[in-house]
Amino acid sequence: MTTKRVFKTDYLIIGNSAGGIGAAEAIRETDGDGSITIVSDEIYPAYSRPLISEYLAGERTIDQMLFRAPDFYERNNVELVQGRKVKSLNLARHFVELDNGENISWKKLLLATGGVPIVPKMKGLNKKGVFKFLTLNDAKEIDEYVNDYNRAVVIGGGLIGVSVTEALTKRGVQVTIVEMKDRVLNTILDERASAMAEEVLTGEGIRLIVNNTVTEITGDKAVEGVVLDSGETLPCDLVVIAIGVLPRTELVQGTDIKVNRGILVDRYMATSHPDVYACGDVAEAYDFVLSSNRLTPIWPNAYIGGRIAGYNMAGIKKEYAGGTAMNSVNYFGFDVATAGIVNPAGSDYEVLTADSAGCYRKILISDGLIAGMVFVKDIEKAGMIFGLMWDRVDVSSFKQLLLADDFGLACLPRELWQERLGSAALLVNKN
Repeated sequence: MTTKRVFKTDYLIIGNSAGGIGAAEAIRETDGDGSITIVSDEIYPAYSRPLISEYLAGERTIDQMLFRAPDFYERNNVELVQGRKVKSLNLARHFVELDNGENISWKKLLLATGGVPIVPKMKGLNKKGVFKFLTLNDAKEIDEYVNDYNRAVVIGGGLIGVSVTEALTKRGVQVTIVEMKDRVLNTILDERASAMAEEVLTGEGIRLIVNNTVTEITGDKAVEGVVLDSGETLPCDLVVIAIGVLPRTELVQGTDIKVNRGILVDRYMATSHPDVYACGDVAEAYDFVLSSNRLTPIWPNAYIGGRIAGYNMAGIKKEYAGGTAMNSVNYFGFDVATAGIVNPAGSDYEVLTADSAGCYRKILISDGLIAGMVFVKDIEKAGMIFGLMWDRVDVSSFKQLLLADDFGLACLPRELWQERLGSAALLVNKN
């Protein structure tokens, strides 16, 4: 009878992306001696997932995508277990079982497991030339395949879909986007901004098909085309499924850890089970705009949430101030910055807009507070607006100035701009 090996660690982190790295850094800042183990099902050191499209486009190497220097783990005395999946979680005995049969026991556990691609049911998913686009391995597989093919269908017109579309277009591939809803980037843009984005995409030779889905991928062993629910057939050589992600919660299924759409956490990133924390795409964490928990699967929120979890795991009580949906992207030279609520359901928001000279700006206000924003092309002032949003500043007295071309600190009430400039502003004022 073979005895399974058991490794012991003080802090076990499942996931080696933004949240896991943030947690490891915070733990090590607080606890210089406790053992830290990170388990990753990938074979790479931590890299920036948002950059996989630039890798596919041939604009970055793997080394240029690294989130931390290669010696990060050694310098921080972190044991990195690569290429291994966590098979099961035993909360009562504080250990996990890996897919190679080994066990790791822990005192504190962080679930930073991220998300899994949404793959709808359709015929032909197992054919050669069907890809997802979430990891570096996905990008590498597509990279090798497109050298011999030049027609692609991308299923999904959201952030992932448009990102892979841009990369493929730069590689000389003719792309058709099939989007189930009535416009692209519909979760981060309103109708006006989506229309502007669609104009840019079609100007790059990309075909957009909205209000449609793919029901079948055709071909013998390899992709030859797709069939839409409208009945139209599109010939293509590869299909990229880029609809979105779902929280990767399978490890906690059947346990007493509370799950809604994602794992529920409190303001300390703690789950409903003692000594277990969660962050990133898998966690439903506090949204400061909505004053409630929700999924906000974006890189900055994952990293900050991971740091908060790490501090609390190490015994330093820190509260998560909250995140919100926010995106700053550039597709084909088309700059977009959005945050908070952009497509409100109802009339409880005051909407301010400016739309001229090919630039579009929109701010939503609720009870005097900025609740959302959309900036297209002219995004220079987006950071300042987000700062007011983050600080929960009542903008009622100067809201009409928010979209002015010359909006700046001077437009704010005296106490606000002095606060933002700090002691330097006070010194200037005295002189």
